[in-house]
Amino acid sequence: MKRIFSALLFAAACASANAAAPIARIQAMLAKPDQLCGRFEQTKQLAGMKKPLVSSGRFCVVAGKGVLWRTLKPFPNTLRLKKDEIVHLQGERVSMRLDASQEPTVRMINGVLFSLLAGDLGQLETLFEVDGSVNDGGWKVALKARSAALARAIGTISLDGAAYVRTIHMNEESGDKTDIVFSEIKTGPASLLPEEAALL
Repeated sequence: MKRIFSALLFAAACASANAAAPIARIQAMLAKPDQLCGRFEQTKQLAGMKKPLVSSGRFCVVAGKGVLWRTLKPFPNTLRLKKDEIVHLQGERVSMRLDASQEPTVRMINGVLFSLLAGDLGQLETLFEVDGSVNDGGWKVALKARSAALARAIGTISLDGAAYVRTIHMNEESGDKTDIVFSEIKTGPASLLPEEAALL
């Protein structure tokens, strides 16, 4: 489950927050389009393993619908995040479904992700200790989970960006580390491929 949550946190690539005065400045810098898609490259270093796991693909965020995280290499698979569920797809087949009514952690994680995507600073500050700075047209933010349960699920997160998040770095309690780099970001209805629109 941690692996899935780690992958999904890539999709927080639309908004984030900061402490005290810089909050308003970061909010003003962030674009909040209704539809956003782009490419990602994820490098995951598992504790005790020398060689990192590298994957790449596309992500899409659609306000009011959800998030798609489509890994294309090395093996194709898709994660779909909606308000009350996380679905893992292999092709068109559902290989796993986590429902918030059966798995309370899903609601908590989804709450975090949707707060990030919506730029809901109040919710973020309820769940995280938030620190950050603004300089040279960009920003950096660090999120540290306030609750032990959230810390176990996602560890600590740092992000940087400008109008959009550029990179996300995660440190999990297990010692695993994940770096995600975003590129080729496009917005608007044309940013979604037809198959992505169908999945959402």
